[in-house]
Amino acid sequence: MGALDGIRVLDVGLLVQGPQAALTMSDMGADVIKVELPGMGDQGRWLPASLEDPRPPWFVGCNRGKRSITLDLRKPDGAEAFLKLIETSDVVISNFKPGTLDEWGVGYEHAAERNPRIVYGMGSTLGSKGPFAEREGADLAGQAAGGLISTTGIDGGEPTPVGATIADHMGAQNLTAGVLAALFSRERSGVGQKVEVSLFGSQIYAQASEFTAYFLTGEVPGRANYGHPVINAAYGILATKDGYMALVGVPPSNREAFYSAVGKPELADDERFQPLLYTAEVKRQLFDILRPVFLERTNDEWSKALGDAGCRFAPVNDYAQASADPHAWENGYLQMVEHPEYGEMRTVGTPIAMSGTPLEPGKVAPELGMNTEELLLEVGYDWEQIGALRDAGAI
Repeated sequence: MGALDGIRVLDVGLLVQGPQAALTMSDMGADVIKVELPGMGDQGRWLPASLEDPRPPWFVGCNRGKRSITLDLRKPDGAEAFLKLIETSDVVISNFKPGTLDEWGVGYEHAAERNPRIVYGMGSTLGSKGPFAEREGADLAGQAAGGLISTTGIDGGEPTPVGATIADHMGAQNLTAGVLAALFSRERSGVGQKVEVSLFGSQIYAQASEFTAYFLTGEVPGRANYGHPVINAAYGILATKDGYMALVGVPPSNREAFYSAVGKPELADDERFQPLLYTAEVKRQLFDILRPVFLERTNDEWSKALGDAGCRFAPVNDYAQASADPHAWENGYLQMVEHPEYGEMRTVGTPIAMSGTPLEPGKVAPELGMNTEELLLEVGYDWEQIGALRDAGAI
């Protein structure tokens, strides 16, 4: 049994923010029903791996283990079918533009009338309040509006986004956390509630330390400059003979071992580098010394030397290198599955380990609408009614 065994989730999400939140709950044992527009489905179905490979990584990666029903929520019959599903469900997950589901008659107030225990999780771009609350957006908007992009790159360079849908992911995880807390609260109160998160708010929350540094000093942190805009220490990226290495700080207890490992034992007594934190100028001086040294060895050689010295470091991996790391497989972060269409394939597992109720990643993302009749029969429709819904274009 999973931690959420017996919980039913209606996933009306699109792309990443909503679907990944529902995916986490699916891995935790919930029965997740993917609600999609007939003939179209989640837009993630239409983002191919490449121009030559039509397989959709955004949909496959965020929707494995779910069942799919097609409902046109804009049509009264489709909205009514959705509300019938809500009567026997515990959670709704959505990241439509604020107000959209209310306009269709299936928003939180409508859902709570049919099922007061429903937990209604809603993600958005900027939040449900404010002058631009109804603005549509996606991951890039969250990264931009939330300040993340302003910290990437180097001084004088062009701002660049993070090369992953990180704002969507952060929004998804905050949505999951809020929904799980609301389910816990419901166990005590017997009543569900609405849960709201946004890409913008999630980006700010993810940068709580950096925003606080700004609030305390009044100084905008600026660019990462191969490290971190606020942390002036032995903390940053250094080029090696065949790649790059991340040096993750040198605490005083490790100072002698580190400088011996890099062949510069005299630096352990250098007054400039005695503190844990430096001025920006002292950090620049240290890295000017370290750069030519790190170019003398490969990543593997540095990994052994720094590892033997007990230092904090990590090679800068690309996806191929990260997926070859044994820790990714031994901890279940990556897994092999047998896909009915793609054959044996690697898939992203789950980063959460629970000793009593282990998570079990689903293996296959559903075909569009493949469980429509099955799910309608479960909530009381008969075959004649299902045929009428199909004739009306509601499914």
